[in-house]
Amino acid sequence: MAINEKIATAFNNQVTAELEASLVYLQLSYVLDDLGLVGMRDWMKAQSEEELVHAHKFSQHLLDRDYVPQIGDIAPPKLDVTSAVEAFEASLAHEQKISAMIRELAAIQDAEKDYDSRQLIDWFLNEQIEEESTVQEILDRLRIAGNSGSGILRIDSELGSR
Repeated sequence: MAINEKIATAFNNQVTAELEASLVYLQLSYVLDDLGLVGMRDWMKAQSEEELVHAHKFSQHLLDRDYVPQIGDIAPPKLDVTSAVEAFEASLAHEQKISAMIRELAAIQDAEKDYDSRQLIDWFLNEQIEEESTVQEILDRLRIAGNSGSGILRIDSELGSR
């Protein structure tokens, strides 16, 4: 079942974006490790691995439709992060970027009448709602904790048990 070029290009771009997201989360894990927040570090590492799974889902869809995925250029993440709040703000901003890309994929899929991609895109639309909600909740809790070391360490411990 062939895929048209416009959809294939959009999916290739998404594969690249998901790989980039994995690197963003990996970089954030390094920062959080340096801050001594090992639970948050582990949460970010798990997110990094999840983004690789997302890239694979898009790649596999392309392969299943007789198209070899082409990974685009990926620049190393440049993140100026010095706190847990900043790390999760960066995470939320990146998730919002990915969500916008998924919505654009849905629009392209609709315009091109590529019904074979609908189930995958719908799954990702739901996934992004969950991703943004989860990160926003963590960010809200970190903001409530403020500069309270015990509050931040409690959240860190909870996230480490993911």
